[in-house]
Amino acid sequence: MASVSVDTIRFYQAKRLLPPPGRLGRVAVYGDDHLERLQEIRRLQERGFTLGVIGRILREELDRADEALVEAVLGASDEPRSEGSPEEFITLTELSERAGVPVALLEALEKEGVLIPRRHEGEGRYTDADRVALRSGLHLLEHGLPLGEVLDLARLHGQSARALAERAVELFDRNVRQTLRREGGADAEAAARLVEAFDALLPATVSLVAHHFRRILLAVAQEHIEAVGDRDELAAVRSGARRRLEPPMAIEG
Repeated sequence: MASVSVDTIRFYQAKRLLPPPGRLGRVAVYGDDHLERLQEIRRLQERGFTLGVIGRILREELDRADEALVEAVLGASDEPRSEGSPEEFITLTELSERAGVPVALLEALEKEGVLIPRRHEGEGRYTDADRVALRSGLHLLEHGLPLGEVLDLARLHGQSARALAERAVELFDRNVRQTLRREGGADAEAAARLVEAFDALLPATVSLVAHHFRRILLAVAQEHIEAVGDRDELAAVRSGARRRLEPPMAIEG
């Protein structure tokens, strides 16, 4: 009736997502409440929630506002899109075909934490932003940078970026999420305000971090070439400094 396998039901029970059945002697008996719970699990999975999050929702450890925030995080796009143009999620194999990179290399990048999948309908998926990033990485290799050192640099960046992201999320939680929860109000209103704050702060934070890193990279590059460059290289750097090397920051609202 629930269109799931017996093994799936046992797995959900082991994860405490589904209560144990009743008993008639040695026979396990399931009722409407079990069927409704299985349907609820499927509904939440279709919204992109992991089983860990689903468990917290079913145990009422997450309220409606937090549920809406989790859904907003899961649905956040890698890149701005035109109205009515949904983000496409693709498998690792499809990403390999589109980027022209062997699957084995992508699996190694994912294992090293360099390639990070998005969670979509309970599975790891990728977007066109990953293809663009991979092509940029290949462009670095085409200019002679060794793969091993590029990967080392990517790992270092990943560690630093994760530490920064954790601080940013903690800042959002302490000053936005907890503040809204203390103010109370209806669940629907609190959920809408929380999602609105997330939707506004995510692009602003990304723009600021990208701008800051680009500015530091340009400054370090200029300092390095001024320290070790010859006359022609220094002249080229001074000429380049007068050109626009940065895209404008796009923060609206």
